Amino acid sequence: MMETKGKDKQLVANRRYKDTVFRMLFSKKENLLSLYNAVTGREYEDAADLQIVTLENAIYMGMKNDLAFILETNIYLYEHQSTLNPNIPLRDLFYISIEYQKYINNRSLYSSTLQKIPAPKFMVFYNGTDEVEDRVELKLSSAYEHLSGEPDLELKVLMLNVNEGHNKELMEHCKLLQQYARYVAKVREYAAKMNLNDAVEYAIESCIKEGVLVDFLRENRSEVKMLSILEYDEEWEKKKLRKAEYEAGVEAGREDGIETGRKRTIVTKVCKKLQKGCSVEETAEMLEEDTETIREIYEIAKAYAPEYDIEKICKEYDRHEMSQIK
Repeated sequence: MMETKGKDKQLVANRRYKDTVFRMLFSKKENLLSLYNAVTGREYEDAADLQIVTLENAIYMGMKNDLAFILETNIYLYEHQSTLNPNIPLRDLFYISIEYQKYINNRSLYSSTLQKIPAPKFMVFYNGTDEVEDRVELKLSSAYEHLSGEPDLELKVLMLNVNEGHNKELMEHCKLLQQYARYVAKVREYAAKMNLNDAVEYAIESCIKEGVLVDFLRENRSEVKMLSILEYDEEWEKKKLRKAEYEAGVEAGREDGIETGRKRTIVTKVCKKLQKGCSVEETAEMLEEDTETIREIYEIAKAYAPEYDIEKICKEYDRHEMSQIK
């Protein structure tokens, strides 16, 4: 069995430390350029062309930007995520606003001259344990309540699954990313068999022996170990939190679910009676429901004739009820 080095010096991860192994690895311009080339299919060779504009100290609502850079006339915001987060587009909206404020600096926005800004590109590199497709598009508009028509403000984020076995073509074009995925897989493999400190140490030793991230791991061994422990612990804590929230939500939502089911049943029956030409009074009597309630559903359902989309009718009826309460 492989000997664990430095066992007497157990590293305790500082939970206030917000860096990640991914960010540390790709903060180096040459490495970041190789990732950019793999993602875009370009073949840039001069890393000096990259202008790093990462928001090092801009922490907003507990969030920090991972990697941001300008190349030619575009600004790229790269995020690393080990847990699924549907709010990434909204976070990126905050990030890019700050980036543009920095970029414009003291130039006037009230002058007659159009202030040119770099076009934004948003990307998330996901390596969590939840099952995710190789490529997923996240949209800011998904967060809008009662969106009607095309949104006036949209922000799209491409999420790439960078776990081992995913996005193989991308991995082939960026060996560094491929090796990073291998290292993460090893940490998880060993963490399932032993304590986390030993698991990370074993993963580092194993990768060095296999020629995976050799220079990076040798040069930054202690910091990589600390960050890996922190990331794994944080990922685990978030999973436990989501589980607790889910269980609490199931219990709290049980009664709501019963009421929602009852409403849906009534709306479905009302729509069938409406299709048959029954009057409000006839339907109310047959269903043994309040006449005014049936009348309200009738008025809403008529707008969805002849298909009668039950889901949409239910949502609109819910909104109507809420407006009555207000």
